[in-house]
Amino acid sequence: MHPRITRVLFFQGTYFMGIAADIIILVITAFFCGLIMQRLHQPLILGYILAGILLGPHTGGIIIQEIHEIELLAEIGVALLLFALGLEFSYKDLKPVKVIAFVGTPLQILLTMLLGMGIGRLLGWDLTASVWFGALISLSSTMVLLKTLMNQGWMGTLSSKVMIGMLIVQDLAVVPMMILLPMMNDPAAGLPALGYALLKTVLFLACMLFFGAKMLPVLLRHIAALGSRELFLLAVIAIGLGVGYATYLVGLSFAFGAFIAGMVLTESDYGHQALSDVIPLRDVFGLLFFASVGMLLNPRFLVDHLWMVTLLVLLVTMGKVAIFAAIACLFHYGNVIPIAVGLGLFQIGEFTFVLARIGLSTGSISAELYNLVLTTAVATMMLTPLLSGQTSRLYEIKKRHMRREPMRSFNFASDELAQHVVIAGGGRIGMQIAKILHGLHIPFVIIELDQRLVEMAKEAGFKVVFGDASQAVVLEAANTARAVLLVVSIPAVVVAQAIIHNARLHNPTIQVVARLADTEFMPVFDKLKVRDLVYPEFEAGLEITRQALLHLGLPVQEVHQHTEPLR
Repeated sequence: MHPRITRVLFFQGTYFMGIAADIIILVITAFFCGLIMQRLHQPLILGYILAGILLGPHTGGIIIQEIHEIELLAEIGVALLLFALGLEFSYKDLKPVKVIAFVGTPLQILLTMLLGMGIGRLLGWDLTASVWFGALISLSSTMVLLKTLMNQGWMGTLSSKVMIGMLIVQDLAVVPMMILLPMMNDPAAGLPALGYALLKTVLFLACMLFFGAKMLPVLLRHIAALGSRELFLLAVIAIGLGVGYATYLVGLSFAFGAFIAGMVLTESDYGHQALSDVIPLRDVFGLLFFASVGMLLNPRFLVDHLWMVTLLVLLVTMGKVAIFAAIACLFHYGNVIPIAVGLGLFQIGEFTFVLARIGLSTGSISAELYNLVLTTAVATMMLTPLLSGQTSRLYEIKKRHMRREPMRSFNFASDELAQHVVIAGGGRIGMQIAKILHGLHIPFVIIELDQRLVEMAKEAGFKVVFGDASQAVVLEAANTARAVLLVVSIPAVVVAQAIIHNARLHNPTIQVVARLADTEFMPVFDKLKVRDLVYPEFEAGLEITRQALLHLGLPVQEVHQHTEPLR
């Protein structure tokens, strides 16, 4: 058959199936692009963006027909991601970073807008275009950052909490931006609309905190009592997307509503199961989001405006890195946190696409500026995993050239400790270990960066050092050089790797027991020559197996013979 006829038939079949064919082609392409990125040891999101570029309307090859529908599905991906984030991130986690989140983020937005205005004026744009550009680049990407943190194993660290706290406030700031920016020529008209939006936000939060926090867990309890996993999954999705849609109907952000719904549910007894059910859907719809971002990128526009895009990427990246790092320092966050925050939040975010469309539809920005912003945003998103991955290297350089930062220890002087155990991480696992060691009268010290956990350790009478256990000076404060054992209870693999490396600089013979978050990280610990790894999911499965065999009447010795070799 003639190639042209074959191609026509292919596209007719695609058109006939509509969006179903588009999703099939997109998922298959994303799979192969993701496979390539995995082979290159790069984040999968780069593969998803590449799939969007290849299937977008600007390449001339096999293209997606229903691009608008894909973009609408991608919005569900953003909502599900923020819903899952809310399920993982309770207000208790936000409390330690509330000051930098609620005070530092507005300051960051203001400084970034001034940066954008300066860049715009430098390039000869008028004041309106410059203000719009500043607002568009002031937002960072929740989607890209979360995927990057998950891939790098940084979730749960203090730096990740700072970044997520700032992103939450940025998402809140989108609402007044959407109202005020199109009304720049008539400021007085925008003030009533802004006040009305703030009133709606306050009322929504009050309803969710006072009524939703009581009603939604009760609803899930009744659904769970029915014993149907399918109904429970549908109930969880209905709550997340339903609350998000309700906020959209009253003029607020769809994704913001989903996030608040997740935060309400996480305080219930069903938060963990809800999260485990949502994760697969979140990842699939997240694929659609990153692919839709890639579809926005016009390679021809990039080639024609390469020098301008390159200049904007450099200026925005350097400027935002400096601003975020300075904000972190201003609020007294030290060690690796300013570097991690700067290299994690420099990109332009997904809500920029929403604002940019509003600016284009209202005639506030030109089509050329719209394409420049989108191309720059996609470029910074693609750079995020690469630059964020340099955090540890830059921190090592900083430690060699900067003065040491003071550490605080509680309930002891560092020279009191010898032949002791160093526990890196004072969470549930770390505190459990500490209680047993305390009962056995074995000397130990806990290293913890969360002030709330430090206070709990102090109240229990345990020796504790406040600081980042991956930092050499903190390990020195815990007198690691004279310790006999290091227990790493922190799940973040990057942090654990730095802790073990720096501990052995102080004490090359120290024994290490580490927590394994996932079996894919075993090669990392193998390179560190750490053989004593504890995989919580494996241990739970092994104990369930042991109990089952005992109930079946097998002798204890025989059960031991079957289970211990597995360990």
